[in-house]
Amino acid sequence: MHQEFIDKAIKAAKADPLIVGLAVGGSWIGKQTDEFSDIDLVLVTSEPVSDSFDKMHSYAKRFGDLLNAFTGEHVGERRLLICMYDNPLLHVDIKFVTPLEFEQRVEDPVIVWDKNGTLARIMENTKAVWPELNYQWIEDRFWTWIHYGALKIGRGELFETIDFLSALRSMVLAPLMQIKNGQLPRGLRRVEQNFPETDLEQLKQTIPEYSVKSICESVTKTIEIYRSLRQILYTDEIILRKDTEAKCVAYLNQVIARVEGK
Repeated sequence: MHQEFIDKAIKAAKADPLIVGLAVGGSWIGKQTDEFSDIDLVLVTSEPVSDSFDKMHSYAKRFGDLLNAFTGEHVGERRLLICMYDNPLLHVDIKFVTPLEFEQRVEDPVIVWDKNGTLARIMENTKAVWPELNYQWIEDRFWTWIHYGALKIGRGELFETIDFLSALRSMVLAPLMQIKNGQLPRGLRRVEQNFPETDLEQLKQTIPEYSVKSICESVTKTIEIYRSLRQILYTDEIILRKDTEAKCVAYLNQVIARVEGK
């Protein structure tokens, strides 16, 4: 299914003089594609295409039976067109870049068509760089976020608190655990396959039921896990916000005691 789509895309690319090359990223790189995988295409053109939705949409239509498409501002990437194709039903992300933009990449995709060897030369002379996780950025925010969660608990906004915990799991705990386990900090990506059982069990304890008691336990567990990961990963260069931590955790404990009737 995936190879058939890529073959069609290559055929369409060869027919367009503006297309320099076509590459595939994501799970295709490590040969981890399965029936549930999407396709991450990188379409390299000699002239910009991403400045116009109509142009991006026109290219996407050439690759298959396009059902729907929209740009990726919600993931911070305007050059990305998120597409749903039919026959077969397939999710395909197409990133439209010029050769110069292709130099700035977070991974080395698999080149599937390269008209004049341009993509291969770029990959030989430049390096893919995944953005580093900024530990100080996390530490500067984490305890204020905990205070925010305490406010939601105190007000009885349980759905809000559940969403808050999910955000901390994906933005803080999972990326830190990924690094601890020798992976790139890709949030919750493939944690079930790459994490040891002990880490998975810890993450499970941050997923609450819809009850005050369970939510309070999950917030407390989130703090415990963060402190443990901080001790493992952070160097002495990271400034720990100890005063903020102490006051925000104390406030959280006061709120927990109040809502649990202690």
